[in-house]
Amino acid sequence: MSVTPAELGETIRRKDIRGRWLLSAPAMLLIGAASAGPLLIVVLYSFLAPGSYGDVKWAFSTDGWFNVFLSRDIFDDTVSLADAHFSIFWRSVRIALATTALCLLLGFPTAYFIATRPQHSRSLWLFVITIPFWTNMLIRAFAIQEVIRTEGLVNTLLMKLGLVSAPIQMLFTDFAILLGMTYVHLPLMVLPLYASLEKLDFRLVEAAYDLYASRFNVLMKVIVPLVKPGLIAGSILVFIPALSSYVIPRVLGGGKNLMVGNLIELQFGQGRNWPLGAALSVTLVAIVLVALLFYVRNVGKTGGGAHG
Repeated sequence: MSVTPAELGETIRRKDIRGRWLLSAPAMLLIGAASAGPLLIVVLYSFLAPGSYGDVKWAFSTDGWFNVFLSRDIFDDTVSLADAHFSIFWRSVRIALATTALCLLLGFPTAYFIATRPQHSRSLWLFVITIPFWTNMLIRAFAIQEVIRTEGLVNTLLMKLGLVSAPIQMLFTDFAILLGMTYVHLPLMVLPLYASLEKLDFRLVEAAYDLYASRFNVLMKVIVPLVKPGLIAGSILVFIPALSSYVIPRVLGGGKNLMVGNLIELQFGQGRNWPLGAALSVTLVAIVLVALLFYVRNVGKTGGGAHG
């Protein structure tokens, strides 16, 4: 039986695809075991009973998930909403969204400035933006602490200028957490925006000005739609680590303004309730997955940000 060229080409293509899958199988198995394995352990722990010394009892229990959303009174066993958990989740989402918004407001002009520089100087500006990544996040958090503490640089300068008569309490507040996270995560917003702005055809901007469009209209109707994938990518890259941040709220919040990461650490540490900590961790992962699905759907609608 004769084989047509089309059938032969299809057979070769299938063998090539099969060979690529076989070659990538060891790496995929390793990645799957390293990423999905720990998550499956956490999911398993969330359905076990808490141990007496911070471990788990190998007995099926849904108390961990029950305590994520509800609380039981220790005296009369009445059930009510876990207001403390909802408050911490809401604070985490609120601060993460505020961090994303501030990084966008600061990062977009910065990325636009770099993208409009001469080609030979852009690398220098990107180098300056990425310098903070060279330092550990804990060190950067302590640096912010030294700047905004009662005897820090800001309060000392304000008092010498006579603008305030007493130091302003900025440390150990939500403002301190927001400031620290904006400083730490700003490069994560600038880099994706720059990658999109660098590919932008600025002749479209010039054409919009030739058609008597205002600067605001050019920004909102020409530039922003074309760099939307970078904008969404930067927002996701900032929102996810800000939502699950642990170090910055611990250092700049002083342990009083808890976020989800601090709450999870508390359950695995002092609280000695590993199932509850695991259930909270899985809940946080679910929120992150929703954010990632939002990113994938929006980038898919924009066609990957391609433009001519």
